[in-house]
Amino acid sequence: MSAVNINKTNFQEEVTRSDKPVLLDFWAPWCAPCRMVVPIIEEIADERPDIKVGKINVDEQPELASQFHVMSIPTLVVMKNGKIVNQVMGARPKAAILAMI
Repeated sequence: MSAVNINKTNFQEEVTRSDKPVLLDFWAPWCAPCRMVVPIIEEIADERPDIKVGKINVDEQPELASQFHVMSIPTLVVMKNGKIVNQVMGARPKAAILAMI
């Protein structure tokens, strides 16, 4: 399963009401570190059906970026039962991202 593009319209359904842990990747196309994280995020989405993976383009979804206090990108957020349980800024290796969940 590939990562889901999250926006303010589908956020409640895809993230808040998810019965799985959700890994959110806040990114932008012009961000070099974000582009480094993309293949890792997609790999996790493909390999781990027990985790929902979402991508939020901060340029297109500034309200969501503000809601999560995203100050720099990439920012990775893990949510369980609609609550933030982990949040980090900056590119991370796959093992570090999986350890967040």
